[in-house]
Formats: sequence, structure tokens, C-alpha cells
Amino acid sequence: MAIEVRIPTILRTYTDGAKAVEGSGDTLAALFTDLESRHAGIQARLVEEGQLRRFVNVYLNDEDVRFLDGITTKLTDGDSITILPAVAGGMA
Repeated sequence: MAIEVRIPTILRTYTDGAKAVEGSGDTLAALFTDLESRHAGIQARLVEEGQLRRFVNVYLNDEDVRFLDGITTKLTDGDSITILPAVAGGMA
């Protein structure tokens, strides 16, 4: 099963600069475990205590996984995952 994972600039140090990598897994958690096996350290930047980190947004085919089943969201062959760090700030 091939799933494309788009990697934000801040996490590309874990993927040797690759903007996108392929992974596999039947859930988002399994996909992150698969990515960790080839890109050591990336999983800790995405997951904390079995849940998505608060300031990481993950989209499955343009749907926010927080509104699906979070880390247990089911995946299928050909899905596309986009990881985006949350952005905060502005003028006070």
C-alpha cells in the first residue's frame, strides 16, 4: 500500500530534504510508525502520548483528521497525507 506524505519544510531534516515521501499503513498511527522506520525522529515531532501533537495539523485527502478519527483514521492505497505545522502569531 503506497501513501504519499507531504512533508513541511520544518520537518524535512528528517527526510533528507524530501518534500514528499511514501509510506504504508492501514491507519495514520501505523503510517507514522512506518515513516519512523525510515526517517528516525519524525514520529516524535508528530505524536505525543499516542495522540497528534497539539500544534500539528494532518490532512487526509484534504480532510482534517481531527474531524475524522484522529490518529486511528483508516487509510487506503493511494491516499495523500499532508502534514502542516500550526501557525500562530499576528499583531497585538
